[in-house]
Amino acid sequence: MLVANNSEMVTFNDWTLRVRESQSERARLLVLIHGWTGDENSMWVFTRGLSPNYWMIAPRAPHLAESSGFSWRPPHSRADGRPSFETLLPAAEALIRLIDEYSASVRVDARQVDLMGFSQGAAMVNVVGMLHPQRIRKMGVLAGFVPSGLDEMVLKRPLAGKNIFVAHGTQDQMVPVDRARASIELLEQAGAQVTYCEDEVGHKLSANCLRALENYLND
Repeated sequence: MLVANNSEMVTFNDWTLRVRESQSERARLLVLIHGWTGDENSMWVFTRGLSPNYWMIAPRAPHLAESSGFSWRPPHSRADGRPSFETLLPAAEALIRLIDEYSASVRVDARQVDLMGFSQGAAMVNVVGMLHPQRIRKMGVLAGFVPSGLDEMVLKRPLAGKNIFVAHGTQDQMVPVDRARASIELLEQAGAQVTYCEDEVGHKLSANCLRALENYLND
């Protein structure tokens, strides 16, 4: 697992974070949200080509996953194992509080932040974006989905004016590509303009989509 060499482990307000600071006076906060069974080290493989202006934080999810690692929803919270808006909501609200409290402590402007998540973490990106669209500038949704329970919120078009990046593999057995395509329709119904990268890979990000993600975030 690749971890940024200039990052460090930090404990902050009961959270465990891996942080890469930026020396830029125009530093922008990027929050890296890992997937199910991941941790604070999981997302750094996607950050090699990103701007040094990013101050990055990767929080460890608050719940132990059933097998190993960590999860953004409580264990056994749904019979079918799929995270829903209801089960992800507490962690999403806690994440916004973390962003506010951490950014204030290091004096980084977090009035608008960028989010990038993988799998369950991508579902979290969608939840946070729907709940707090005014706080989010860019959203990277990697091998993820829109969780169930957001239908009423989608109708209110909370993502109007947002450009969201979505990447998915056609061979993904964990989150089938049909679910990703259906999620794109929901994001567009919520008002978003979606930049979509699809490639012939499994539950991961292809090299082509990684370059597209870097272009999206560095723009």
